[in-house]
Amino acid sequence: MTTAKRPSTAGSIPSGHSMANDEVANYLDEIAGLLEAQGANAFRIRAYRTAAANLRQLARPVQEILDDEGLAGLRRLPGIGRSLAHAIAQLLHAGHLALLDRLRGDDVAERLFATVPNIGPGMARRIHEQLGIENLAELEVAAHDGRLATVPGMGQKRLRGVRESLAGRFRRQPVAPTPTRGTVAEQPPVAQLLEIDRQYRHLVELDRLPRIAPRRFNPTGQAWLPILHTQRGDRHYTALFSNTARAHELGMTHDWVVIYRDDHDGHGQWTVITSAYGSLSGRRIVRGREDDCRRYYEQHEPDHA
Repeated sequence: MTTAKRPSTAGSIPSGHSMANDEVANYLDEIAGLLEAQGANAFRIRAYRTAAANLRQLARPVQEILDDEGLAGLRRLPGIGRSLAHAIAQLLHAGHLALLDRLRGDDVAERLFATVPNIGPGMARRIHEQLGIENLAELEVAAHDGRLATVPGMGQKRLRGVRESLAGRFRRQPVAPTPTRGTVAEQPPVAQLLEIDRQYRHLVELDRLPRIAPRRFNPTGQAWLPILHTQRGDRHYTALFSNTARAHELGMTHDWVVIYRDDHDGHGQWTVITSAYGSLSGRRIVRGREDDCRRYYEQHEPDHA
């Protein structure tokens, strides 16, 4: 299948930089173009382009609207729904948008976290892979809600240092993002995640997916990474093979499938792998939700559970 070329982008978004309306609109247009090249839903593509066009026509700086009125003020703008409001707020507050990085093939979360004092490269990798968070605003939330403390090696002294570093980095109070991992009730059912995993791997086998050129662990710039944009009801998902350092180290770049959710009702990240242990050995499971997967297979394949 024809591969998707790496887009010509505007470069990294400078943290703390106050963006003009045209600048924010340019990033939204870039997202729309990448979604279109990667076969995403036409309605979603149009929503980003409409939002970009409306921002360019605003007489008032969108940064000022966010500062004065918060997310509610953004959502009152023409063509800006909940998901787009959160995306714009993340751009303006954190100077970083995880969705755009994924579409570009540039997973910068680990490098971003490693810039925080008290977090080295190894800890940054563990935070990203265990918590599934992707920007500094989400890291700050995790540092205060108990999730960061669960990462191996994150003691209380280090945790205090991370909190202090992040508090000093933000010039203004950041918008609290939708938690990447909520309670089990807030997560999609494992049946849905496993079905997306099956769809992705089937289309990869048929060579029917566009491929992007990840910027990490890809010295030749080859477009090797298949990407799938799909929907389940109102939920938007993106699936692609893991391109993390750990996946490369273990030779799992064509086994581990990372599924991202990014829509107006929530965000999240889940990794589907082939289990190597216990009663689930050889089965596809959602990492961290092994009990849910076990119950799923008991219900759907009782003779093999």
